[in-house]
Amino acid sequence: MKKHFSIIILALLLLTAFSHRLPAQQADIDKAGKAYMAGFYENAITLYEKLLSQEQASPEIYYNLGNAYFKTGNMPSAILNYERALKYRPNDEDILYNLGVANSRIVDKIDVLPELFYIRWWKSLKQLLSPDGWAVALIASFSLFFIVLALFLLSRSAAIRKALFSSAIVVLVVALISGTIAWQTYHEARQQVTAIVFTPTLPVKSSPDESSIDLFVIHEGLKVKIIDKLGEWNEISIPNGSKGWVKISDLKPI
Repeated sequence: MKKHFSIIILALLLLTAFSHRLPAQQADIDKAGKAYMAGFYENAITLYEKLLSQEQASPEIYYNLGNAYFKTGNMPSAILNYERALKYRPNDEDILYNLGVANSRIVDKIDVLPELFYIRWWKSLKQLLSPDGWAVALIASFSLFFIVLALFLLSRSAAIRKALFSSAIVVLVVALISGTIAWQTYHEARQQVTAIVFTPTLPVKSSPDESSIDLFVIHEGLKVKIIDKLGEWNEISIPNGSKGWVKISDLKPI
């Protein structure tokens, strides 16, 4: 009895702490919004960064933080936060538009290396939903598959069984595609395969060594892909396909 009472007290304390934390977080969000609207962008940045440090990440916070950084002229930080917001909402028109404007303000204008049609198709498919959305699609499609399978096993009509069998195959294919995309997006998020350059002028080296040859130069705000890591170095590729090594400290992962 005493043990159960202690568990109940602990649960009540946790519930009380949680209920007190939410209004405080909402208050910071409201303060940040008011500071932004009043033109106090640095104050808004401080409040949004505080929320992120408390693990309160959301597309709205990243988007608003990107807007605040944009207003201060900090394009690398604006681009970084717009890109992070896109991870939650890949097709959000406002985020995409503001990201495009911010990218137009950076030094590097690099032509994108043409991709094969099936790679473009696969990327477009991945962007239809957020990583969480694909995880939900996976669970929903597998659940539907087992329901259809159960109905197939219980049905006595040949025509209905044929229709249910075809439906099960379609649902299973959807589940497999959803699972593959969910795994890929989770893996990319965990591995942090893209990053933004945060050094004004950055020579890209031929090898992970300060004394190696400079292959080309990139600038702050550019989005790069991380393809390898070695000690304090990252091997990166840029949109035109060029590759080289830079210090990890010169980048911030998306």
